[in-house]
Amino acid sequence: MKESAMRDTARTSRRSLSSWFAPGLLGLGLVLAAMGAGDGARAQEPPIKSAQDAACRNEARGRVFATPDPRGLGPHAIGRQIYMACMQRAAHHGRKATRRRRHR
Repeated sequence: MKESAMRDTARTSRRSLSSWFAPGLLGLGLVLAAMGAGDGARAQEPPIKSAQDAACRNEARGRVFATPDPRGLGPHAIGRQIYMACMQRAAHHGRKATRRRRHR
């Protein structure tokens, strides 16, 4: 009786160790994969050229997953549309109406 009880105890301790160890490794793997994927995505972007460019990139990153996509374009195309709309708004906002003065 004691021998079988010892075997059962050894099995349960192995199970509890493996059940604790597997999720820890999975979590660590996911964190490392996310960190590696973030670097790869950022490497594809061209360098930031102006403050307006940086602001529009941040706006596009923030709104890309909240914007509806009824045509099924995907997040990259939606982000590009948001970025271009922001850059156009910035270009029009930066221009001031100039008055022509007539000399008298």
